[in-house]
Amino acid sequence: MAAPESLIAPKTGVLDGQYVQLSPVAAEKDAFELYARSHGSREKEQVWTYLPSGPYSSPEVMLDSYLQNCESSKDIVFFTVKNKATDHKVGIVSYLNIVPANLTLELGNIWYSPEAQRTAVNTETIFLMLCHAFDDLGYRRVEWKCNALNEKSRAAAQRLGFSFEGIFYQHMIIKGRNRDTAWFAMLDSDWSQVKQNIQEFLYQNSAISLREANQSVLRKIDQGEAMRPS
Repeated sequence: MAAPESLIAPKTGVLDGQYVQLSPVAAEKDAFELYARSHGSREKEQVWTYLPSGPYSSPEVMLDSYLQNCESSKDIVFFTVKNKATDHKVGIVSYLNIVPANLTLELGNIWYSPEAQRTAVNTETIFLMLCHAFDDLGYRRVEWKCNALNEKSRAAAQRLGFSFEGIFYQHMIIKGRNRDTAWFAMLDSDWSQVKQNIQEFLYQNSAISLREANQSVLRKIDQGEAMRPS
């Protein structure tokens, strides 16, 4: 299957939802607020545990060592996440490993401040990114990878409709430690049902949990009850 000639990489503009707004990282503008949301207590600094860098000693170091690279990156599309209910900047997300020729990309480099965790912020953030990848750009496969020890990220992936595909052992060395990588993916053939489930959960006050709603999608894939398209 050839990629459409018109296919482009994810846009660097704003992705706007009911609960969140994703904007391209503006390093100098974002630095002090993002630093404050992710530093100053053990709870806040835990967001950096499984990321390649951080925490940082000051907003200036975070700006120079991290956010300026996010803003200037040509290969990875970074967004600052704003919680519209509080008008707070609460985290960073990105598209990476973008391969338009294969119609594949990954969602990663994800972190949220404690105030945004276990809220609609994460769900709608990922929903907006999936809508852009699948609906706007026509991608066929979206991946989610994390440290195999990161139980919260693994649970979030499956709750959001990503199917577990395995472990890459001794995949990386991060901050001087071995990382085994848990690998998840969502295909375009999964997306219509997952999209409906997320919409009902976010916007229609569904009585069923998102994890429960998406379980049927994961079960078919993980147990081999349905053939994936070639």
